Amino acid sequence: MKKVAIALSGGVDSSVSAYLLKKKGYNVIGIYMYNWSKNNCIWEDIRDAILITNKLKIPFYILDFRKQYKKEVIKYMFNGYKKGITPNPDIICNKKIKFGLFLKSALKLNVDYIATGHYVRKKKIYKNNKIIYSLLTGKDSKKDQSYFLCRINQLQLSKSLFPLGNLTKNKVRKIALKLNFYNANKKDSQGLCFVGKINIINFLQKKIKKKKGNIYYFSSKKKKCKVIGKHYGYYYYTIGQRKNLNIKGNKYPLYLFKKNIKNNKLYVCERKDINLYKKIIFIKKQTIHWINNEFLLKLKKKKKIKVISKIRYNIKRIKSYLKYYNLGILVKFKDYQFAVTPGQFIVWYINNELIGSGII
Repeated sequence: MKKVAIALSGGVDSSVSAYLLKKKGYNVIGIYMYNWSKNNCIWEDIRDAILITNKLKIPFYILDFRKQYKKEVIKYMFNGYKKGITPNPDIICNKKIKFGLFLKSALKLNVDYIATGHYVRKKKIYKNNKIIYSLLTGKDSKKDQSYFLCRINQLQLSKSLFPLGNLTKNKVRKIALKLNFYNANKKDSQGLCFVGKINIINFLQKKIKKKKGNIYYFSSKKKKCKVIGKHYGYYYYTIGQRKNLNIKGNKYPLYLFKKNIKNNKLYVCERKDINLYKKIIFIKKQTIHWINNEFLLKLKKKKKIKVISKIRYNIKRIKSYLKYYNLGILVKFKDYQFAVTPGQFIVWYINNELIGSGII
């Protein structure tokens, strides 16, 4: 009987995942990752995880990763904002913590696999006497979470199971209700991975002090540039941001399109202004990660391939093509894209397979 460690968060997705694994005959153990001590919901989540393991009659462990989480995820986040980019801590959390530290720790418990409640699928294929794993989108397109797993590797995929990949969220809720799970109607977690919803300015101010500067309004059409407000520091704001810019009295909403990091200046424009849009971007070689190197070899050979891109999680898929260069990859979108944000991850798909990613 294969042994699986399921990452239990106390939520309905990981709980149903544990049930499905046990139903399939796996020897299941539940593990709660204690990553952040300042989340008021942590004890409620632990309680819910314990209730599920008691109901399913499986062992339960708590692994304390607070020190490593602070080093790998929180530090990465602060460093990114200090540089003036907009980092994605959820993706790094998956790479370093869930499929890094958690996998490593679980293997010490002599498990064969780890499992999570992500809405993704994996596929095993044989090519040239080698086993290759593909990462596929989840059946539920509204809940598909493949974007957040764009930095995991072949070893991590080989040791991971995703019980919810072929289910919809609605089906998962129905299973939980049928089993009388205590958390069947529990709301999905939101905000920063393991931290929850936060006010980003208040959170960053713990490590990054305010530094006032000017906000400039710019119009490409009129070629005008004038001071229209003040800000608290370029690091607190992101490209495409409209809210919390402390700008009043304008006829139309204004959006951040540029940061002058050296001089601590922010520039805003109206939504229709071309400065907010890009059709071509270049991704540096050192930031690129391939789930399967076969696609890199294919790109090198053909020099150009058609893909679907996502420049952040909750947006429509974008028809694009990738062009190979020695220093990186040029990405050309079919249409102009709003607020292409430095520091975020661009993820590439062919059909429903996630093939790779890079940092904008």
